[in-house]
Amino acid sequence: MNDMGLSRRALLAGGAAITAWASSPARALLLQGDGQALPASVERLLGEMTVEEKAGQVTLMAAAWAGGAANALNPITATASFDEQLEQTRRGRLGGVFNGNGAEMARRMQTVAVRESRLRVPLIFAADIIHGFRTVFPMPIAEAGSFDPELARRTARVAAEEASAAGIDWTFAPMVDIARDQRWGRGVEGAGEDILLGRIMADARVRGFQGERGLAADTALMSCAKHFAAYGAAEAGLDYNTVDVSERTLREVYFPPFQAAFAAGSGTTMASFNELSGIPATANEWLLTQVLRREWGFDGLVVSDYTGDMELIDHGFAADARDATRLAFMAGVDMSMQSGFYLEHLPGLVASGDVPMERLDQAVRRVLALKQRLGLFDDPFRRIDPRRERTRVRTPANLRLAREAGARSIVMLKNEGDLLPLPKSGKRIALIGPFAEGQHDLVGTWNVYGSDAEAVDLLTGVRAAVADPSLVTAVAGSDIDAPLPGGIEAAVLAAAAADIVVLAVGESQRMSGEAQSRTQIIVPPAQQALADAVAAVGKPTVVLLKNGRALALTGAINDASAILVTWFLGSESGPATADILFGDVAPSARLPVSFPHADGQQPYHYSHKPTGRPNPPGPLLEYKARWREGPNAALYPFGHGLTYGRIGYSALDLGGGSLAPGGTLVARATVTNSGTRAATEVVQLYIRDLAASITRPVRELKAFRRVDLAPGASEQVEFRLTRDDLLFVGQDLGRTVEPGRFRLWIAPSAEAEGVTGEFTLTA
Repeated sequence: MNDMGLSRRALLAGGAAITAWASSPARALLLQGDGQALPASVERLLGEMTVEEKAGQVTLMAAAWAGGAANALNPITATASFDEQLEQTRRGRLGGVFNGNGAEMARRMQTVAVRESRLRVPLIFAADIIHGFRTVFPMPIAEAGSFDPELARRTARVAAEEASAAGIDWTFAPMVDIARDQRWGRGVEGAGEDILLGRIMADARVRGFQGERGLAADTALMSCAKHFAAYGAAEAGLDYNTVDVSERTLREVYFPPFQAAFAAGSGTTMASFNELSGIPATANEWLLTQVLRREWGFDGLVVSDYTGDMELIDHGFAADARDATRLAFMAGVDMSMQSGFYLEHLPGLVASGDVPMERLDQAVRRVLALKQRLGLFDDPFRRIDPRRERTRVRTPANLRLAREAGARSIVMLKNEGDLLPLPKSGKRIALIGPFAEGQHDLVGTWNVYGSDAEAVDLLTGVRAAVADPSLVTAVAGSDIDAPLPGGIEAAVLAAAAADIVVLAVGESQRMSGEAQSRTQIIVPPAQQALADAVAAVGKPTVVLLKNGRALALTGAINDASAILVTWFLGSESGPATADILFGDVAPSARLPVSFPHADGQQPYHYSHKPTGRPNPPGPLLEYKARWREGPNAALYPFGHGLTYGRIGYSALDLGGGSLAPGGTLVARATVTNSGTRAATEVVQLYIRDLAASITRPVRELKAFRRVDLAPGASEQVEFRLTRDDLLFVGQDLGRTVEPGRFRLWIAPSAEAEGVTGEFTLTA
């Protein structure tokens, strides 16, 4: 395809008793892939290490010298003091630390490592650089809505340039989990519900973090595709919960974004917290060794998630800490994060013969290879520069990119009567809601180094955009989760005195992210009551949703004339939102997740399978696949988003309507902007295999293109399909496709008709 699909290069080819280890297939399997060849000098270090020093190399701990944000992002566990970590470094008992406090901390630790430890092995410094460093960009779910992988690459590149100046070598990103249950809070860190969009964004973010100058460049961060695998499929959307999906679903839905990340060069991956069909991922040899290494040829490093090996005990899979260490290590987890289990138990396991020395050497070699690729043996201080740490961050260019990314991540769901864009003069505007003003809930969750205190709020952004700032007032009206005394009364008075109401409601940034599963994905009741009261005043109302997931919208919020999904946009939240509100930037983002009619529909995604009793178009019928209260459809589907133009689709052309096995089907449609304002349309191509040996989804996104259209302009948009674009995982779990009929849509969303027709794949 010549569209926003991945190139063919981006797809990779698709315990024994210890006494029998030396001759077992498991041994040959596990010992495949040790990364790039090490220089003789580095290989010699491995030969000189004691078992305890080897166990140190595969141990990664939270930095003792860390900021408050880092400490708040994970459970409290026992961590040594900074002086104790320096001593562990001196004794070779630490491979690296994560989420530390900048260049000075890294300089002091690295100095001890390379000047005072016995073998002078440098430390590696890691961090959760999820969506920016000091310049904070939109949450990944928001940025995925741009449907623009180049934007994602650019923001990841800036994040890497800033973070690397503070001594960071390795980021625990991108998160590439497909998330189809909006109750799960960690969907905010990924690219949403669709496989193609997930693959494309994984590829872009890896390339952005790692750069084009090689991993030894002082601006490069090694990426870490996470969480391997199927973390987004947790039962009931409950974080850390059980996952039980078929191998076909793993291979068709949850594996492809990881394969795309590895094809793009990601040299590390993180084992997920969840179990898969009864075996926790952290101890799942089939997942970490059979699939990852034998099938895909991955030769990088596998790191546990935070205390993931320790949690094997509470899973009921390991008897104790020693057993958990053995199970995780022998399954293929090379490096342990935070539990300290590897440091404590690997020497004894090797001494007893329960862990072969060659497996330990393999894991250490992978750690050393990672450090070698990052250039740390050549120059351990290449990314540790206090001057660069001050001058590379929050530059005017970086903040401009944050503002651009923010505006291009905002999705316009509704715009009845062309209420938007708002005029910049002559109108009194009331900003109402808990997010109307104040430096809070701006940068979003999972941000270690940026802060709301450095971000620009909505009121500031709006006042800077209008001709007379005094015409803009702000009233909270309610708290996020609770009423405020007199809040609704004050909000109603403000609305009555205004010409236009902008209602800023939704979730706090602590309501999404890790450990923030919700049973009801709604705007909190206190804010819903506020919205209903303000709507009764009768003024034109724009709703600005603050959210980290799809929400079920009801009442006055859903009934508002205009709705913008503004997510958590980062450092330039206020100005980016104002750019869309007042028309300086036209909305062009689309939903990366489906908004349901009700939270009881979860899990919901557009590419669900058909049933034998679908409800036909029209009224809801008895004994059909629908809810008692409504249709089996989205309120606002994946891919939906409006522009300030008026977009129409026409003139579908499928050529002869036939695709030969080695040929190409060219699909064309005309897209027209009949409005008076320029617009960017995201043109989407979907297919459905109408009859196959494995049931196929009702639609699958196969390509998309962003098209700029002047007022009155039309453009013929072209996509090219080949047989490979129609492949699916067949009955034998291999990729296949069968001759037959396919329906094709070129449309503005996953549930819109756009223009549609059929073609045939011939034998």
